[in-house]
Amino acid sequence: MNTIKYKKVILVTGGAGFIGSNFLLTLVPEYPEHLFVNVDALTYAGNLANLKEVEQCPNYRFEKTDISDLQQVQALFKKYPVTHVVNFAAESHVDRSISGPLPFVHTNVLGTVHLLQCALEAWKDDFAGKLFYQVSTDEVYGSLHTEDPAFTELHSYDPHSPYSASKAGADHFVRAYHDTFGLPTVISNCSNNYGPWQFPEKLIPLVISNILHQRPIPIYGDGKQVRDWLYVIDHVRAIEQIIKARKVGETYNIGGHNELQNIELVKLLITSVDRLLGHPEGHSLPLIHYVKDRPGHDTRYAIDARKIHRELDWHPTVTVQEGLQKTVCWYLNNQEWLQYTTSGDYQMYYTEQYQNR
Repeated sequence: MNTIKYKKVILVTGGAGFIGSNFLLTLVPEYPEHLFVNVDALTYAGNLANLKEVEQCPNYRFEKTDISDLQQVQALFKKYPVTHVVNFAAESHVDRSISGPLPFVHTNVLGTVHLLQCALEAWKDDFAGKLFYQVSTDEVYGSLHTEDPAFTELHSYDPHSPYSASKAGADHFVRAYHDTFGLPTVISNCSNNYGPWQFPEKLIPLVISNILHQRPIPIYGDGKQVRDWLYVIDHVRAIEQIIKARKVGETYNIGGHNELQNIELVKLLITSVDRLLGHPEGHSLPLIHYVKDRPGHDTRYAIDARKIHRELDWHPTVTVQEGLQKTVCWYLNNQEWLQYTTSGDYQMYYTEQYQNR
């Protein structure tokens, strides 16, 4: 396999998932001089159909690989002269981590350590131009009260769910490999993403799907949990800037400055979807169904992204109003994809998760 002609060989783990797909769909066509190797185990949320637009691009490859299997990861680093790792791969749904934490440990912690160790061995003492990029979450910081200032990069980790604990553990290993072995690493912690190709266990596509099918919209507790929302392509552009800057050992918070209560967000979505479907105003509001709150549910997340604004001149470009409109239109125009992803195993999970609450 001729990889000599490429300036960078970028291993993109979790590239068939939500953020990974958007990263590849955006950057593969824009950087023909770089080889992008999509590494994904294709578990329930990984979907290669997301990537039809780039699968024929000469600078794109796919490798079905489980990063929790060390031998499989070693084989990747032997096959490709990897210069960059962008680690999106993660079990990422909090509810699933509560019902079954072990897969989160295997993929999010052990998988990350396998990637770190293989990168260290492959790059040895030649770290020039290399980078290990850990894509993380604001959930590792824990929960804020209403009056608390937003999370900065100096905020201590305080994870409350098995998911956020597994991401925190992975982040600590990334920093340890930098501090101990000099591995060139960078970490970003991002707020809630939304946009095309998101698996419908997450709030926004779940709400859209349930309005389409006129099914109850489950709202945890009183629905007043606050999240900061960022359109996924803005996240992709932030990652792009961080890779280009290659400020080794740094951490960047990425946020959209769009704090909304969950119930506020749901009502905005209902208004948008009902209007586009030709329903009268308020038609789907009765679908709102309050269910028992999630154990250990964090009250508020908020990101202070001034560091990335200041150092890398990155700023979100899509307002929450624009982003939600784009997202709703995408799901309404891709109902076949939505139908496919909500069949089979997902239906079983959905019933178990919400039916008896």
